[in-house]
Amino acid sequence: MNHYLFHDEVTLAEKTQELGKQAVKLKLIPAFVIRYYPDSWEFCIPNYDNSSTDCLTAPEAYLKLKKLVDSALSIV
Repeated sequence: MNHYLFHDEVTLAEKTQELGKQAVKLKLIPAFVIRYYPDSWEFCIPNYDNSSTDCLTAPEAYLKLKKLVDSALSIV
């Protein structure tokens, strides 16, 4: 039986938030900022050189953070 990690936009955003916290804890990203709007969340991930910040939607941020965390955990 399949168990889904998220069912709608809110649970996807919550899972993305968990991945962001995990990525910061693993020192994969220097910081993680979430901007809350009435109808959506925006996830901002600064680049390592701190010259720019990527602000992404929940699906974009989830895919980026999932790839980072999975690759870091597979190396360990």
